[in-house]
Amino acid sequence: MTDFYQNGIITTLHNLDERPIEEMEAELVKFSKTRPMALILPSLYSELEGIALPNIIQELAAVPYLSQIIIGLDRSSQTEFQKAKTFFSKLPQHHRILWNDGPRLQALDQKLQALNLAPTELGKGRNVWYCMGYVLASKKAESVALHDCDILTYDRSLLARLIYPVANPQFNYEFCKGFYARVADGKINGRVSRLLVTPLLRALKRTLGDNEYIEFMDSFRYPLAGEFSFRRDVLNDIRIPSDWGLEIGVLSEMHRNYANNRLCQADIARFYDHKHQDLSLQNDQGGLSKMSIDITKALFRKLATQGHTFSTEMFRSIKATYFRIALDFIETYHNDALMNGLTLDIHSEEKAVEMFAQNIMKAGQSFLDNPMETPFIPSWNRVVSARPSVLDELYEAVELDHQEFMGL
Repeated sequence: MTDFYQNGIITTLHNLDERPIEEMEAELVKFSKTRPMALILPSLYSELEGIALPNIIQELAAVPYLSQIIIGLDRSSQTEFQKAKTFFSKLPQHHRILWNDGPRLQALDQKLQALNLAPTELGKGRNVWYCMGYVLASKKAESVALHDCDILTYDRSLLARLIYPVANPQFNYEFCKGFYARVADGKINGRVSRLLVTPLLRALKRTLGDNEYIEFMDSFRYPLAGEFSFRRDVLNDIRIPSDWGLEIGVLSEMHRNYANNRLCQADIARFYDHKHQDLSLQNDQGGLSKMSIDITKALFRKLATQGHTFSTEMFRSIKATYFRIALDFIETYHNDALMNGLTLDIHSEEKAVEMFAQNIMKAGQSFLDNPMETPFIPSWNRVVSARPSVLDELYEAVELDHQEFMGL
């Protein structure tokens, strides 16, 4: 249970009374009659063989208010796609699988590549982008939630609390970001958010001065959460990164497109645990190391669009300021852990901070060396403008895949 304190410039919707899930779902069923709801699940095929996704599907099967579930399936052969159809057939709701590696969606992707409008990098961003396109193409939902498929602590109350703010017709929110306590197995997790994003935002504020965007980002309790919900109209002109900067990029787009009173964050789970990425101290092209570089570049790019000028000297100042703030945070988290009977390894925390500090410089140098880098996937408005039939083609490809492999 959390308190009711409002910090920052974004409305926080708390979990004050552990409201019964049945009561909230009954309201959502009423909302669904005028505001139908959908869920996007970006998934790797390997997650079907893990322990998290089978439980997620079992929980979702009991959800009464969803009109549609859209599964984006990456890294799967034809045989694996057929297995996925059987796996997801347990869902009683209308559902479709986007077989992203299948010949039909690959053919559509090639058509968009010819127009320089296709995602340039494989990964979650690309998967989510095509799923968002399918939401627009199918026209079955007005409110949409998205969450990951590796949540080990999942129960269906997470989805209810996530989608409620954009489904309730009495609210005017266009977007809701989920947050939760990253605590599991007696430890505080969420290293990238705790040890990179928050201290980096504070360092940017100290070096660049007061900035409404930095205050906006620092208002989110867990900016890297992969769980968010939105009204369907949000999807038309949002531009998202295809790399690990997805979550930061989505928040930046919300800041660009909407007033703060149209955005909120909601406490969606008491505890949350998922698949953990390796720190990758020796490989900045993988794990948390690559993630930290992508996230940092996403922040630098956004600030540059606001007129901030960066240089090697500026990045050195940001790195030094970050390093001192992050080390102070380690002591704060250590004391918080001890008070709650949890453990926190100071040595491993400092190793992570040292790596993140190095990667701030790497991200800064990459930003300076590649001024024309455009990591954002084009908005669906732009794609439709260039190829008016694209949503119909996407919808048809998914339906033909579904029909061809039905019952196999």
